[in-house]
Amino acid sequence: MKAAVVRDFTAPLVIEDHPVPQPAPHQVRVRIEACGLCHTDIHAAHGDWPVKPTPPFIPGHEGVGIIDAVGDQVRHVRLGDRVAIPWLAEACGHCDYCVTGWETLCPQQQNSGYSVDGGYAEYALAHGDYVVAVPEGLDPLDAAPLTCAGVTTYKAVKVSGARPGTRALISGIGGLGHLALQYARIAGAETIAVDITDEKLALARELGADHVIDARGQDVAAEVQRLGGADTAISLAVSNTSFQDAYASLRRGGTLVLVALPADGTLDLPVFDTVLNGTRVIGSIVGTRQDLAEVFRLHSLGRTRVIRESRDLDDVNTCIEEVLAGKVSARLVFDLR
Repeated sequence: MKAAVVRDFTAPLVIEDHPVPQPAPHQVRVRIEACGLCHTDIHAAHGDWPVKPTPPFIPGHEGVGIIDAVGDQVRHVRLGDRVAIPWLAEACGHCDYCVTGWETLCPQQQNSGYSVDGGYAEYALAHGDYVVAVPEGLDPLDAAPLTCAGVTTYKAVKVSGARPGTRALISGIGGLGHLALQYARIAGAETIAVDITDEKLALARELGADHVIDARGQDVAAEVQRLGGADTAISLAVSNTSFQDAYASLRRGGTLVLVALPADGTLDLPVFDTVLNGTRVIGSIVGTRQDLAEVFRLHSLGRTRVIRESRDLDDVNTCIEEVLAGKVSARLVFDLR
């Protein structure tokens, strides 16, 4: 099978021919139809974060495809089912996080395309209990970005407290942000979109943002405070400056939700203001299997739109360069059909 492999953090990915893997008793084998390119895959390939993957490995945690082999312990999915392979490859299933609906915080978790091989390949193995069914009729090229970009921003909007009567700031209208904006609108919040490119600002308007701010020439915090301040700010731009702007945009009692993970990400918090204003700062990482099922259901109902471009896996390194240069409208998806 064809696979894109990280062999060295300082070198491009290598397209290789690998044997088709065989599933263990608890696993399924998925014939990959599509896999999204997430910025996390780039961090993985470059070894950017303190906890690094171990080369050689196959990135990709937005894999969608058809099950073509099933281990004898697998019960809830079958041959021929279309499923998604998300970031949470598996968790222990027994700790207090797993049993209270926070499986994504399990200390024993494995992650697709990071600690186990992922979806940048024609076939991938996955734990039979942790794949998520893709509803019939949902385009695999849409389902792939929803498997991370969708569920990550959906969860961030959930924990943000966005609801009717609140004002939600979405910082960064890219692969994640264009979906976060839609989920905030579904939640009933008044939405403020912030970006630094004409294309992303135009996309925010097209998707129905109530207010659009160009951070290149406008003071983000001043503009948002002029509107009354944000009840919640969801930080999706890979920029320390954007974090500070989002924090300063909050009204009293507001919540800053950190999602983006720049390699050198820091946020300086003024303790006095944070305490007196009753500000909350929280982190949000992806979502659970149930969250992803809800994301798929919303999309099947026509409530969301995925902005994406398809690419060939052979062009993976060029695609990474495009993302890093900010030349991508929203999400790139490798089409392996």
